[in-house]
Amino acid sequence: MNSAEATRQSKNAGAFQLLYKYGTILTILLLIVFFGTMTDNFLNYTNIINILRSISIVTIIAIGLTVSLAVGGFDLSVGSTASIANALVISMFVWHGQNIGVGLVVTLLFCLVVGLVNAFLVINFKIQDMLMTLATMFVFQGIALTYTRGATVSENMILPSGEFATGQIPDSFGALGKAPWIIIIMLVVVLLVHIFLTYTKHGRYMYMIGGNPEAAKLSGIAVNKYRLLAYLISALFAGIGGIILGSRVMTAEVNAGGPYLMDAVAAAFIGFSVLGAGKPNAFGTFVGAVLIGILSNGLIMMSVPYYAMDIVKGSVLALALAITYFRSRR
Repeated sequence: MNSAEATRQSKNAGAFQLLYKYGTILTILLLIVFFGTMTDNFLNYTNIINILRSISIVTIIAIGLTVSLAVGGFDLSVGSTASIANALVISMFVWHGQNIGVGLVVTLLFCLVVGLVNAFLVINFKIQDMLMTLATMFVFQGIALTYTRGATVSENMILPSGEFATGQIPDSFGALGKAPWIIIIMLVVVLLVHIFLTYTKHGRYMYMIGGNPEAAKLSGIAVNKYRLLAYLISALFAGIGGIILGSRVMTAEVNAGGPYLMDAVAAAFIGFSVLGAGKPNAFGTFVGAVLIGILSNGLIMMSVPYYAMDIVKGSVLALALAITYFRSRR
Protein backbone atom coordinates (compact mmCIF):
# COMPACT_ATOMS: atom_id res chain seq x y z
CA MET A 1 0.00 0.00 0.00
CA ASN A 2 1.51 3.37 -1.04
CA SER A 3 1.35 6.49 1.10
CA ALA A 4 -1.33 8.17 -1.05
CA GLU A 5 -3.70 5.22 -0.65
CA ALA A 6 -3.00 5.05 3.08
CA THR A 7 -3.76 8.76 3.41
CA ARG A 8 -7.02 8.34 1.49
CA GLN A 9 -8.12 5.43 3.67
CA SER A 10 -7.21 7.39 6.78
CA LYS A 11 -9.35 10.31 5.62
CA ASN A 12 -12.26 7.98 4.83
CA ALA A 13 -11.99 6.40 8.27
CA GLY A 14 -11.91 9.84 9.86
CA ALA A 15 -14.98 10.94 7.92
CA PHE A 16 -16.85 7.80 8.97
CA GLN A 17 -15.92 8.31 12.62
CA LEU A 18 -17.14 11.90 12.41
CA LEU A 19 -20.41 10.76 10.81
CA TYR A 20 -20.82 8.02 13.39
CA LYS A 21 -20.22 10.36 16.31
CA TYR A 22 -22.24 13.39 15.23
CA GLY A 23 -24.48 12.01 12.47
CA THR A 24 -27.64 11.77 14.60
CA ILE A 25 -27.31 15.29 15.98
CA LEU A 26 -26.49 16.63 12.51
CA THR A 27 -29.58 14.87 11.15
CA ILE A 28 -31.75 16.52 13.82
CA LEU A 29 -30.36 19.95 12.91
CA LEU A 30 -30.96 19.34 9.19
CA LEU A 31 -34.53 18.17 9.90
CA ILE A 32 -35.19 21.28 11.97
CA VAL A 33 -33.96 23.49 9.13
CA PHE A 34 -35.94 21.50 6.54
CA PHE A 35 -39.26 21.40 8.41
CA GLY A 36 -38.80 24.99 9.60
CA THR A 37 -38.42 26.07 5.98
CA MET A 38 -41.21 23.88 4.56
CA THR A 39 -43.86 24.65 7.20
CA ASP A 40 -45.02 27.86 8.84
CA ASN A 41 -45.40 26.84 12.48
CA PHE A 42 -42.79 24.15 13.06
CA LEU A 43 -40.42 26.41 15.00
CA ASN A 44 -43.15 27.98 17.11
CA TYR A 45 -42.71 27.68 20.88
CA THR A 46 -46.05 25.86 21.14
CA ASN A 47 -45.02 23.26 18.58
CA ILE A 48 -41.65 22.69 20.27
CA ILE A 49 -43.49 22.02 23.54
CA ASN A 50 -45.82 19.67 21.67
CA ILE A 51 -42.83 17.73 20.33
CA LEU A 52 -41.35 17.39 23.82
CA ARG A 53 -44.72 16.28 25.20
CA SER A 54 -45.15 13.77 22.41
CA ILE A 55 -41.79 12.11 23.05
CA SER A 56 -42.04 12.07 26.85
CA ILE A 57 -43.81 8.72 27.17
CA VAL A 58 -41.66 7.09 24.47
CA THR A 59 -38.49 8.39 26.12
CA ILE A 60 -39.40 7.12 29.60
CA ILE A 61 -40.28 3.66 28.27
CA ALA A 62 -37.15 3.64 26.07
CA ILE A 63 -34.96 4.56 29.04
CA GLY A 64 -36.12 1.41 30.82
CA LEU A 65 -35.41 -0.60 27.68
CA THR A 66 -31.95 1.00 27.57
CA VAL A 67 -31.13 -0.32 31.04
CA SER A 68 -32.09 -3.86 29.98
CA LEU A 69 -29.89 -3.49 26.89
CA ALA A 70 -26.99 -2.39 29.11
CA VAL A 71 -26.81 -5.87 30.69
CA GLY A 72 -27.11 -7.57 27.31
CA GLY A 73 -30.86 -8.11 27.62
CA PHE A 74 -33.75 -6.93 25.50
CA ASP A 75 -37.10 -6.31 27.22
CA LEU A 76 -39.75 -6.54 24.49
CA SER A 77 -42.55 -6.54 27.07
CA VAL A 78 -42.26 -2.84 27.92
CA GLY A 79 -45.22 -1.90 25.69
CA SER A 80 -47.48 -4.50 27.33
CA THR A 81 -46.28 -3.43 30.77
CA ALA A 82 -47.25 0.14 29.93
CA SER A 83 -50.68 -1.13 28.85
CA ILE A 84 -51.14 -2.89 32.20
CA ALA A 85 -50.08 0.24 34.10
CA ASN A 86 -52.41 2.41 32.04
CA ALA A 87 -55.38 0.10 32.65
CA LEU A 88 -54.61 -0.48 36.33
CA VAL A 89 -54.10 3.14 37.38
CA ILE A 90 -57.24 4.39 35.65
CA SER A 91 -59.31 1.50 37.04
CA MET A 92 -58.08 2.25 40.56
CA PHE A 93 -59.74 5.65 40.27
CA VAL A 94 -62.80 4.81 38.18
CA TRP A 95 -63.71 1.34 39.49
CA HIS A 96 -62.38 1.39 43.03
CA GLY A 97 -62.56 5.08 43.95
CA GLN A 98 -58.98 5.21 45.27
CA ASN A 99 -56.93 8.37 45.73
CA ILE A 100 -53.91 9.24 43.62
CA GLY A 101 -51.38 7.91 46.12
CA VAL A 102 -52.93 4.45 46.32
CA GLY A 103 -53.47 4.33 42.56
CA LEU A 104 -49.83 5.12 41.78
CA VAL A 105 -48.32 2.83 44.44
CA VAL A 106 -50.46 -0.19 43.53
CA THR A 107 -49.72 0.28 39.83
CA LEU A 108 -45.95 0.61 40.25
CA LEU A 109 -45.81 -2.36 42.63
CA PHE A 110 -47.63 -4.51 40.08
CA CYS A 111 -45.19 -3.38 37.38
CA LEU A 112 -42.29 -4.43 39.62
CA VAL A 113 -43.92 -7.85 39.86
CA VAL A 114 -43.93 -7.92 36.05
CA GLY A 115 -40.20 -7.16 36.12
CA LEU A 116 -39.65 -9.97 38.64
CA VAL A 117 -41.48 -12.42 36.38
CA ASN A 118 -39.35 -11.43 33.39
CA ALA A 119 -36.12 -11.67 35.38
CA PHE A 120 -37.06 -15.04 36.92
CA LEU A 121 -37.85 -16.59 33.53
CA VAL A 122 -34.79 -15.15 31.79
CA ILE A 123 -32.29 -15.94 34.55
CA ASN A 124 -33.56 -19.35 35.66
CA PHE A 125 -34.54 -20.86 32.33
CA LYS A 126 -31.55 -19.33 30.53
CA ILE A 127 -33.60 -18.55 27.44
CA GLN A 128 -32.47 -15.65 25.28
CA ASP A 129 -33.90 -12.43 26.70
CA MET A 130 -35.55 -11.30 23.49
CA LEU A 131 -37.35 -14.61 22.97
CA MET A 132 -38.55 -14.88 26.56
CA THR A 133 -39.79 -11.30 26.75
CA LEU A 134 -41.47 -11.77 23.38
CA ALA A 135 -43.50 -14.53 25.02
CA THR A 136 -44.23 -12.50 28.16
CA MET A 137 -45.20 -9.54 25.96
CA PHE A 138 -48.20 -11.54 24.74
CA VAL A 139 -48.95 -12.83 28.25
CA PHE A 140 -48.97 -9.34 29.79
CA GLN A 141 -50.96 -7.97 26.87
CA GLY A 142 -53.53 -10.72 27.51
CA ILE A 143 -53.60 -9.88 31.22
CA ALA A 144 -54.35 -6.24 30.42
CA LEU A 145 -57.12 -7.23 27.99
CA THR A 146 -58.60 -9.74 30.45
CA TYR A 147 -58.53 -7.23 33.31
CA THR A 148 -60.38 -4.58 31.29
CA ARG A 149 -62.54 -7.18 29.48
CA GLY A 150 -61.39 -5.62 26.23
CA ALA A 151 -63.16 -2.34 27.03
CA THR A 152 -61.95 1.23 27.39
CA VAL A 153 -61.80 2.23 31.06
CA SER A 154 -63.12 5.76 31.59
CA GLU A 155 -65.26 7.85 33.91
CA ASN A 156 -68.99 7.05 33.88
CA MET A 157 -68.42 3.86 31.86
CA ILE A 158 -71.01 1.10 31.98
CA LEU A 159 -69.86 -1.78 34.18
CA PRO A 160 -70.62 -5.45 33.45
CA SER A 161 -73.34 -5.25 36.10
CA GLY A 162 -75.13 -2.60 34.03
CA GLU A 163 -74.37 0.18 36.50
CA PHE A 164 -72.28 3.26 35.81
CA ALA A 165 -68.81 3.65 37.30
CA THR A 166 -68.91 6.32 39.99
CA GLY A 167 -65.19 6.91 40.60
CA GLN A 168 -63.52 10.13 39.48
CA ILE A 169 -60.01 10.64 38.15
CA PRO A 170 -58.26 13.22 40.37
CA ASP A 171 -57.42 16.56 38.74
CA SER A 172 -53.90 16.32 40.19
CA PHE A 173 -53.40 13.07 38.27
CA GLY A 174 -54.41 14.73 35.01
CA ALA A 175 -51.78 17.42 35.61
CA LEU A 176 -48.99 14.83 35.23
CA GLY A 177 -49.77 14.49 31.53
CA LYS A 178 -49.62 18.21 30.82
CA ALA A 179 -46.71 20.56 30.27
CA PRO A 180 -44.50 21.32 32.05
CA TRP A 181 -44.80 18.31 34.38
CA ILE A 182 -44.71 15.61 31.71
CA ILE A 183 -41.54 17.17 30.25
CA ILE A 184 -39.94 17.63 33.68
CA ILE A 185 -40.58 13.97 34.57
CA MET A 186 -38.99 12.87 31.29
CA LEU A 187 -35.88 15.00 31.81
CA VAL A 188 -35.48 13.85 35.41
CA VAL A 189 -35.69 10.19 34.32
CA VAL A 190 -33.08 10.76 31.60
CA LEU A 191 -30.74 12.59 33.99
CA LEU A 192 -31.03 10.01 36.79
CA VAL A 193 -30.40 7.03 34.52
CA HIS A 194 -27.55 8.84 32.75
CA ILE A 195 -25.86 9.47 36.10
CA PHE A 196 -26.56 5.90 37.25
CA LEU A 197 -25.15 4.20 34.15
CA THR A 198 -22.23 6.58 33.60
CA TYR A 199 -20.98 7.62 37.01
CA THR A 200 -21.82 4.81 39.46
CA LYS A 201 -20.08 1.47 39.91
CA HIS A 202 -23.43 -0.29 39.48
CA GLY A 203 -23.86 1.23 36.04
CA ARG A 204 -20.31 0.24 35.08
CA TYR A 205 -20.99 -3.29 36.30
CA MET A 206 -24.07 -3.43 34.07
CA TYR A 207 -22.00 -2.42 31.04
CA MET A 208 -19.40 -5.05 31.95
CA ILE A 209 -22.13 -7.69 32.11
CA GLY A 210 -23.51 -6.57 28.77
CA GLY A 211 -20.06 -6.72 27.20
CA ASN A 212 -18.92 -10.07 28.59
CA PRO A 213 -21.04 -11.76 31.28
CA GLU A 214 -18.56 -14.57 31.85
CA ALA A 215 -15.68 -12.15 32.44
CA ALA A 216 -17.91 -10.10 34.74
CA LYS A 217 -18.79 -13.21 36.75
CA LEU A 218 -15.13 -14.18 37.06
CA SER A 219 -14.42 -10.64 38.31
CA GLY A 220 -16.77 -11.23 41.23
CA ILE A 221 -19.76 -9.27 39.93
CA ALA A 222 -23.16 -10.66 40.91
CA VAL A 223 -24.38 -11.01 37.31
CA ASN A 224 -27.84 -12.38 38.10
CA LYS A 225 -28.47 -9.66 40.69
CA TYR A 226 -27.74 -6.92 38.19
CA ARG A 227 -29.82 -8.58 35.48
CA LEU A 228 -32.69 -8.72 37.99
CA LEU A 229 -32.17 -5.05 38.79
CA ALA A 230 -32.17 -4.18 35.08
CA TYR A 231 -35.52 -5.86 34.47
CA LEU A 232 -37.02 -4.25 37.56
CA ILE A 233 -35.92 -0.82 36.32
CA SER A 234 -37.20 -1.58 32.83
CA ALA A 235 -40.64 -2.58 34.14
CA LEU A 236 -40.71 0.38 36.54
CA PHE A 237 -40.14 2.94 33.78
CA ALA A 238 -42.59 1.16 31.48
CA GLY A 239 -45.10 1.47 34.32
CA ILE A 240 -44.34 5.17 34.75
CA GLY A 241 -44.82 5.60 31.00
CA GLY A 242 -48.19 3.85 31.19
CA ILE A 243 -49.26 6.00 34.13
CA ILE A 244 -48.34 9.21 32.33
CA LEU A 245 -50.16 7.95 29.25
CA GLY A 246 -53.25 7.53 31.42
CA SER A 247 -52.86 11.02 32.85
CA ARG A 248 -52.52 12.44 29.35
CA VAL A 249 -55.64 10.87 27.81
CA MET A 250 -57.57 10.27 31.09
CA THR A 251 -58.72 6.86 29.84
CA ALA A 252 -57.28 3.36 29.44
CA GLU A 253 -57.55 2.20 25.85
CA VAL A 254 -57.17 -1.43 24.78
CA ASN A 255 -53.43 -2.22 24.43
CA ALA A 256 -52.62 1.48 24.73
CA GLY A 257 -48.93 0.88 25.39
CA GLY A 258 -48.34 -1.45 22.45
CA PRO A 259 -47.65 1.23 19.82
CA TYR A 260 -44.86 2.68 21.98
CA LEU A 261 -42.70 -0.44 21.71
CA MET A 262 -41.41 0.22 18.19
CA ASP A 263 -40.60 3.86 18.92
CA ALA A 264 -38.86 2.90 22.18
CA VAL A 265 -36.73 0.28 20.43
CA ALA A 266 -35.86 2.74 17.65
CA ALA A 267 -34.89 5.48 20.14
CA ALA A 268 -32.72 3.11 22.20
CA PHE A 269 -30.81 1.74 19.20
CA ILE A 270 -30.40 5.13 17.54
CA GLY A 271 -28.82 6.21 20.82
CA PHE A 272 -25.97 3.73 20.35
CA SER A 273 -24.33 6.03 17.80
CA VAL A 274 -24.93 9.39 19.51
CA LEU A 275 -21.56 11.01 20.27
CA GLY A 276 -19.90 7.70 19.35
CA ALA A 277 -21.08 5.93 22.50
CA GLY A 278 -21.32 2.52 20.83
CA LYS A 279 -23.48 1.22 23.68
CA PRO A 280 -26.93 1.80 25.21
CA ASN A 281 -27.01 5.11 27.06
CA ALA A 282 -29.70 7.40 28.45
CA PHE A 283 -28.61 10.60 26.69
CA GLY A 284 -28.39 8.84 23.34
CA THR A 285 -31.85 7.33 23.84
CA PHE A 286 -33.25 10.80 24.53
CA VAL A 287 -31.62 12.14 21.35
CA GLY A 288 -33.07 9.18 19.43
CA ALA A 289 -36.53 9.97 20.78
CA VAL A 290 -36.10 13.63 19.80
CA LEU A 291 -35.18 12.55 16.25
CA ILE A 292 -38.29 10.37 16.01
CA GLY A 293 -40.47 13.11 17.50
CA ILE A 294 -39.21 15.73 15.05
CA LEU A 295 -39.72 13.35 12.14
CA SER A 296 -43.28 12.50 13.18
CA ASN A 297 -44.26 16.09 13.92
CA GLY A 298 -42.72 17.49 10.76
CA LEU A 299 -44.25 14.85 8.51
CA ILE A 300 -47.68 15.43 10.05
CA MET A 301 -47.35 19.18 9.47
CA MET A 302 -46.48 18.41 5.84
CA SER A 303 -49.67 16.30 5.60
CA VAL A 304 -47.86 13.00 5.05
CA PRO A 305 -50.41 10.17 5.62
CA TYR A 306 -50.18 8.55 9.05
CA TYR A 307 -49.84 5.09 7.53
CA ALA A 308 -46.53 6.11 5.96
CA MET A 309 -44.96 7.06 9.31
CA ASP A 310 -43.72 3.56 10.11
CA ILE A 311 -41.85 3.45 6.79
CA VAL A 312 -39.83 6.48 7.83
CA LYS A 313 -39.28 5.26 11.41
CA GLY A 314 -38.24 1.81 10.22
CA SER A 315 -35.83 3.31 7.68
CA VAL A 316 -34.22 5.52 10.34
CA LEU A 317 -33.84 2.53 12.69
CA ALA A 318 -32.34 0.40 9.89
CA LEU A 319 -29.82 3.15 9.12
CA ALA A 320 -28.87 3.55 12.78
CA LEU A 321 -28.39 -0.21 13.16
CA ALA A 322 -26.35 -0.39 9.95
CA ILE A 323 -23.99 2.35 11.12
CA THR A 324 -23.67 0.87 14.62
CA TYR A 325 -22.95 -2.70 13.57
CA PHE A 326 -20.75 -1.67 10.65
CA ARG A 327 -18.56 0.29 13.06
CA SER A 328 -18.42 -2.61 15.53
CA ARG A 329 -16.93 -4.84 12.81
CA ARG A 330 -14.27 -2.40 11.69
